[in-house]
Amino acid sequence: MADDDILTLEEVAKYLRVSERTVYDCAQKGEIPAGKIRTAWCFKKSEIDKWVNDRLTSTSLSPQISPVNAESILSPHRILFINYSSKRDALLALAENLAAVPQVKNKQELSTEILKREELMSTAIGCGIAIPHVRLSSVTDLVVSVGISRTNIVDFHPLDDEPVRLVFMIAAAHNQHAYYLQTLSWFSTKLKNKELRDSLLAAETPQQVYDLLTGKI
Repeated sequence: MADDDILTLEEVAKYLRVSERTVYDCAQKGEIPAGKIRTAWCFKKSEIDKWVNDRLTSTSLSPQISPVNAESILSPHRILFINYSSKRDALLALAENLAAVPQVKNKQELSTEILKREELMSTAIGCGIAIPHVRLSSVTDLVVSVGISRTNIVDFHPLDDEPVRLVFMIAAAHNQHAYYLQTLSWFSTKLKNKELRDSLLAAETPQQVYDLLTGKI
């Protein structure tokens, strides 16, 4: 891929290993270098590389954004072993689990918006991983529920066609846009590690999954 290549939205999402919706939202808000040809978003690879490098080499974070602390957003109680072949069933199970925490004030809105978001665009990012995510005014702080599926979830339609087995559902407050994107990126980067993915799938208890994700084992 040459530096002067022009990339589509889908290609940028695959290149950055984030969802297409995340790239779309960033482009809409002017947070990523992009332009439109007719109605299609286009991106210059050299500008995307510079944009990424600027963020990776930054020595400080914006004062209102805290680094991702896995222990603060995860809990063994929000880790489920599921056995669904349908993404709808898997998403509803995780939404039900996440709605039990005090940070989520409206269970029905969470379930509805998660399904609506998935209909708009798949949140599968490849390598058997999906990261469904929403920001809602009825959520007071960012929380995560994790699903380890004992069977292939076959209808997420990931770009690499690998069935989803690991689902990380993120619900954030509406004003947590930056931290929300940072958390998405943190999971996407961490889960590039095949050894970690294999260990998560082999785990037998929620505590084991929690310890793997928080670096305790």
